[in-house]
Amino acid sequence: MELNTQNYKIIFDKDIDYHLLDLFEDNQIQRNNILLLTDSNVERLVLPQIQILSDIPRFVIEPGEKSKSLDTARQVWEFLAKHKADRSSVLINLGGGVVTDLGGFVASTYKRGIGFVNIPTTLLAQVDASVGGKTGINFLTYKNMIGTFSDPMLVLINTLFLKTLDKRQILSGYAEMLKHALITGQAEWNKIKSFSVDAIDYEYLAFLVKNSVEIKYNIVQQDPREKGIRKVLNFGHTIGHGIEALLLSRNINITHGQAVAIGIVAEMYLSNLKFVLNVEKVFEISTFITSRFPAISLNYDDYEQIYEILGQDKKNRNGRILFTLLRDIGDPVIDQACTKGEIFEALNFYYQFK
Repeated sequence: MELNTQNYKIIFDKDIDYHLLDLFEDNQIQRNNILLLTDSNVERLVLPQIQILSDIPRFVIEPGEKSKSLDTARQVWEFLAKHKADRSSVLINLGGGVVTDLGGFVASTYKRGIGFVNIPTTLLAQVDASVGGKTGINFLTYKNMIGTFSDPMLVLINTLFLKTLDKRQILSGYAEMLKHALITGQAEWNKIKSFSVDAIDYEYLAFLVKNSVEIKYNIVQQDPREKGIRKVLNFGHTIGHGIEALLLSRNINITHGQAVAIGIVAEMYLSNLKFVLNVEKVFEISTFITSRFPAISLNYDDYEQIYEILGQDKKNRNGRILFTLLRDIGDPVIDQACTKGEIFEALNFYYQFK
C-alpha cells in the first residue's frame, strides 16, 4: 500500500531494502552521501534486517526521551560535519519517535536542510511521529519546544518490526490510535477497541496501523502547518504533554502514550463540561482506557506544576490555554479555552479511575 502526500510517499511494505534502493537510484544519491541515525536497541534488533544500511556510517543514541535534546542534536550535527555531509546527503532515521523527531530536526536545520527518510520501528512512530512533517526536540521542561515543519523524502513502514516491542511500547502507540479513532467516529472507535494488547494479532494490527496513518494523513493534507483542522490531532495532548514533561523532569519513566491516555480521560471530562458530551460515553471511554494503561500518582502541588507547564504550550493564544475537545465521538472542536479550575477538575476526574 502507498499513500502520496504533496511532497513525499508513505509506503507500507516489508521490503525496506527495495524501496531505499529505488529512492537512491531515482534521486541519483551516492552511497557515500547516505548517513544513518538510530538508537542502541534498534541497532541490535532491527538494523540487521536491512541489508542496504549495514555498512552506512551511523550515529547511535541512547533510547528514550532524554536523547531528544539540544545536546544530542549538536552531537548529530557534528557527526554530519565529520562525514562531510552536504545538501545532496540523506539522513536515514531508523527508530521510534525520538529518532524520527530528532533526526528530522537535525536534517532540516543542517546547512539549511538536507534530505531525510523516516523508517519508524515503534507503533507510536508508525502511526504518529514519523508522518506529518513535524520535527522537534525538547527544551527546558517543555515537549517539542524547538522544531520545524519539514517533510521527509519518504516514510517506510514495516509492521513486522513491531514484533520487537514489549507491551509497554505497544500501549504507547495504541494511545495515539485511540485518539485517531475518537476524533474520527464511532466505527473507528469500535475497530480500535477490539484490539487486544495481551494477545496481539499482528495481521489485524497491520490493518489498524494503515487505518490510523490514513486518518492522520487525510487531516495533515488539509492543513500541513497546523493553522486549523490539524489541531484536532491535539486531542488528549494538552494535559498529556503537561504530565509527560513534569514526570520526565523528575526522571520518572513514562511513555508518551501513557501520558496521552491520561490526557484523553481528563479531556473527555472537559468535553462533557464544555459541550455536554454524553456522560455514558465519557465513562465508557474513560473506563476502557484506564483499564489498559498503568495509573500514575500525582498530588495537588503537582497540579500546580502541570498548570505552569501548560502555560507554555505551543497551542496557547493570548494567554489562554487551548484544547481540542469532543462534542461527540467523531466531532472534535479546536481552540477551546479552559480555566485553571476546570483543568484541576479534569485531573481529579482521572483519579477516580485509579
